[in-house]
Amino acid sequence: MQLTGLQPQVHEARWWETMADGRLHCYLCPRHCHIGEGQSGFCFIRKNENGHLLQLGYGRPAAVAMDPVEKKPLNHFFLGTKILSMGTAGCNMGCSFCQNWDISKAKSDQVNALTLSPENVVEVALEHRAPHIAFTYNEPTIWGEYVVDIAREAHDAGLNTVMVSNGYITREAFFDIYRYIDAANIDLKAFTEEFYGKITLTHLQPVLDTLKWLRHETGVWFEITNLIIPTLNDGDSEFQELCDWVLENLGDDVPLHFTAFHPDFKLQDKTATPPETLHRARKLAMRMGLKYVYEGNIFSDGANTICPGCKQIVITRSWHSVMSNRLKNGCCENCGTRIAGVFTNAEAEKRREWADVLQKA
Repeated sequence: MQLTGLQPQVHEARWWETMADGRLHCYLCPRHCHIGEGQSGFCFIRKNENGHLLQLGYGRPAAVAMDPVEKKPLNHFFLGTKILSMGTAGCNMGCSFCQNWDISKAKSDQVNALTLSPENVVEVALEHRAPHIAFTYNEPTIWGEYVVDIAREAHDAGLNTVMVSNGYITREAFFDIYRYIDAANIDLKAFTEEFYGKITLTHLQPVLDTLKWLRHETGVWFEITNLIIPTLNDGDSEFQELCDWVLENLGDDVPLHFTAFHPDFKLQDKTATPPETLHRARKLAMRMGLKYVYEGNIFSDGANTICPGCKQIVITRSWHSVMSNRLKNGCCENCGTRIAGVFTNAEAEKRREWADVLQKA
């Protein structure tokens, strides 16, 4: 809902309540910020003004670009297509290694933002013939109101929507925000509470909860990214625990991307991730039974999709480009094994119908 008397781009937020002492309780993410008058939450773009929680990022993207969908990364979602990507300012995590820190660590008035209504965003995607819109670059959960309105407009226009997220969201807000989302990549930053507490200033369990909700309570296609940082989360035991958890809670067909770290922001004392570390993680994950495991941020054969049936390469990639595609109707051309993913509009629509059934259940 837009408040009268405010600038057009400033909207009242959702997912909050007034506390007995007058502060506002924001329950959008597990931080549960208690925000006093004139103050903002940890994410910078949710502010208490005259007893109302405002969404300062609504209609004000700080970054807009056209990307290949593989850059999100999504390797099993409409191969080789382009996607309109956008982000605002702020974040609800405090990652010391943030690689988009120039916007994620900024307040809304510290970035050069455009003014784009949800309708305008869809118009831009259609103008550039992009069949999808991605909410990315910073954490889209914190501008969930904008996400919801854009995603609804996108579906009305026949476009797909993608969340690229850290997965740090409450159950109260999750189903509202993901109602019109078709695919997601969730950044599982590590698999220890110590890492999440010290390096991201958050907790691991809420992210694991989000992954389970996505798998078991939505029709959203999703993939997982794990950024490997030397000495912090690059041990074989951690890789094994992560893969064990995925296999037990999500299944063997969820794509897992191990990606290389490069020094940035406050974590410039670490070296870039050696390619050998990614090779080791990928081999371990595949040996444990995960069907689709990838290496990212390096050039390697680890970008290719291998058929779990005949073990032949069915999709060849170079960085974010699809070089060859041996799928036929979503199946391996060689042996007929079905490759998990969403490759056609019919498959996307089927998942939306399934999501509608789940919502009504």
